[in-house]
Amino acid sequence: MGVKLEGYPGITGEQIKDALDFCNRQILHVLPDFTDKFQQAYSENGFYPPVENRDWTTGFWTGEIWLAYEFSGDERLKKAAEVQVHDFLERINNKISVDHHDMGFLYSPSCVAAYKLTGNKEGREAAVKAAEQLISRYHPVGEFIQAWGAMDEPGNYRLIIDCLLNLPLLYWASEETGDEKYRDIAEKHIHTAVANVIREDYSTWHTFFFDMKTGAPDHGATCQGYRDGSAWARGQAWGVYGLALAYKYTGRREYIELFRRVTEYFLEHLPKDLVPYWDLEFNDGDDQPRDSSSASIAACGMLEMSKYLGAGEAEYYREIASKIMRSVYDNYAVKDFEISNGLVLHSTYSNHSPYNTCDHKGVDECNAWGDYFYMEALTRMSKDWVLYW
Repeated sequence: MGVKLEGYPGITGEQIKDALDFCNRQILHVLPDFTDKFQQAYSENGFYPPVENRDWTTGFWTGEIWLAYEFSGDERLKKAAEVQVHDFLERINNKISVDHHDMGFLYSPSCVAAYKLTGNKEGREAAVKAAEQLISRYHPVGEFIQAWGAMDEPGNYRLIIDCLLNLPLLYWASEETGDEKYRDIAEKHIHTAVANVIREDYSTWHTFFFDMKTGAPDHGATCQGYRDGSAWARGQAWGVYGLALAYKYTGRREYIELFRRVTEYFLEHLPKDLVPYWDLEFNDGDDQPRDSSSASIAACGMLEMSKYLGAGEAEYYREIASKIMRSVYDNYAVKDFEISNGLVLHSTYSNHSPYNTCDHKGVDECNAWGDYFYMEALTRMSKDWVLYW
């Protein structure tokens, strides 16, 4: 517990309520445009355009609707979310853009949430089918779930750190169906991922490749970070939250120590306002964009792990999460409908650099997961929240 962040205020109960109230009002405000359509993964000049249910990010918008419904109990939100759950069932039934590992991101905050909150049978059916789709990408040779791309090409034989958030869908599917195959694959993937994506200094790789014939670890790389050896901020945040969930579902004590170390690396590389730049290589004074979504993701991970720790350490992580979310609330949250139809500004989807291969899009904008995890963190701090994950 080396990073104290002394002198920083935490978010107050009144501010949490105010923030969730605005989120609720904003979601209701834009619901006419985003019930039969979904929000694009990132805003353009602060405003999300409506899109079809095709991308890996659409589940986050439905998750925001469910979180707003939990906050307010407004039946308009429930009805809109149910329209979208039906759309997700159609998507998995017709295999529309599902040949990748992001089934958890798509189906946990939308369909698992629907089933947990309302007993929605279409949500259950869709989520079980999504879990089946996810395990179809499992490689017994190497023991991991392939991220994307054709399964028989050596250049695609890889996992990425993000997938740790897709695995709760598999644990839920085993609990629901009684079939342990989902859980078994999740545990094997966690073990393989954790053994390879965490570096000696507890920074993390975005991507890790394996030998297609033997399954042996080959090399780490980045698509999203600044360069191969740097720590992509969102990837490090996925590591924080992913390790908390890994411990929740496996009970493996070694994941607690890894969580501490990965989280400490994240905290040690934060700028003065506690909201990271898009890559942790950068800090105050660098002319680089922020990624506010990473702050909310990491805060959710700290709040989750605090449930499994001793009182003193649990309070330490809750206090840090509170301070981070205070900065997001004060400095990054949307507070005016005229400025944006999203919830949190200054996120980065994908920032091209001389050393990576990613597209340049959604830089210094709202993005779908940034908005969702902002609401999730606030909800976690407002009550004893039942996870969608």
